[in-house]
Amino acid sequence: MKRKICKQCKLFYTEAQCPNCKSEQLANGFKGRLHILDSKTSHIAKELEITYEGEYAIKLG
Repeated sequence: MKRKICKQCKLFYTEAQCPNCKSEQLANGFKGRLHILDSKTSHIAKELEITYEGEYAIKLG
């Protein structure tokens, strides 16, 4: 199954729409990845205001 990248929150997903923000807008490319395993204790997640665990693109291309 092909993974998609949400243009709004930068989350990688495989569903019909983004499970985090419910957007259906897709990004074409990305640079860098960030894995958030526990958004409640992650300092990076707090800094980036990420509340949903998963894999995120750092920069969209």
